[in-house]
Amino acid sequence: MTGGGSAGHVTPNLALVPRLKELGYEIEYIGTKDGIERKIIEENHIKYHVISSGKLRRYFDVKNFTDPFKVIKGIWEAYEIIKKEKPNIVFSKGGFVAVPVVLGAYFNKIPVIAHESDITPGLANKLSSPYATKICVTFPEAAKKLNKNKAVLTGNPIRKELFEGSKIKGIKLCGFTESKPVIFVMGGSLGARAINDVLRRNLNVLLKTYNIIHICGKGNIEEKYIHNKDYKQFEYINEELPHMIAAADIVLSRAGANSIFEFLALKKPNLLIPLSAKSSRGDQILNAKSFEKSGYSLVLEEEKLEDRTLIEKINELYNNKENYIRNMENSKTGNGVEAIVGLIEKFSIK
Repeated sequence: MTGGGSAGHVTPNLALVPRLKELGYEIEYIGTKDGIERKIIEENHIKYHVISSGKLRRYFDVKNFTDPFKVIKGIWEAYEIIKKEKPNIVFSKGGFVAVPVVLGAYFNKIPVIAHESDITPGLANKLSSPYATKICVTFPEAAKKLNKNKAVLTGNPIRKELFEGSKIKGIKLCGFTESKPVIFVMGGSLGARAINDVLRRNLNVLLKTYNIIHICGKGNIEEKYIHNKDYKQFEYINEELPHMIAAADIVLSRAGANSIFEFLALKKPNLLIPLSAKSSRGDQILNAKSFEKSGYSLVLEEEKLEDRTLIEKINELYNNKENYIRNMENSKTGNGVEAIVGLIEKFSIK
């Protein structure tokens, strides 16, 4: 397996691991030395191989002149690892580390199954697609932008443990004493400053009505709120995440595909604040619009994010939460684990 750069390029891999192990597969992972994927994968006791990889950018940066050499080095390192380990198949979740691994597999004549979560394929998957055997997609729109002979609509793999959360445990972990509705706030694995700042500016108003669980990202804990009994902040949560989400009545989040499909599977009404087109390739905006159109999400554009609009949208979502739950219950989008594992089984070298 490979994928890295953010938790969104790692956690879908972990959703596949239990089922693959049931079928007798041994799992190994190729990632970068300092990427977030290393910590997550090693915590799950999966053998981890390190390669060099440069970041793939769509904008000018002086590192654009040096990173291609890191990618070339990474291709050689991945080739050598794959040649030595002799895997039956490689599964790639994208991110910049994936390109050297996919090419390393291709040169070793090892089949590759890739997965694209967003409506518009990321740069890594675009570069990898000629060398992949099949490319799994989550949105039907993504299939139209890829080789029609390779694209397969599978949905997103959802971790089994997310369905095993306990609302009571979540409340207890946070130490909430008042029985107010709970908002779960998540800005992605690295946090989201825009969301963090506007939320904290309005805590005095929001905490009159709600308890708040806030995943604020590494280094973003605010000391002055540590002892607040109605507002609990965490840099990152792993094992306790199912219980925290189970405790939530509504969710406030960015619009990364992995997260929003988890909210859909868990039937959690959500307010999405997608990354603006200024600071991304615009994929989160498209994801959010698709979910809004289907009636699964309420959307607030970052350009319109301010004190008043945040409070209004949160209250609107909570007051109409039953409508969103009903729409999500009627969704035909399922867990992609079985469909993806089926492709891995089909194309693995026997």
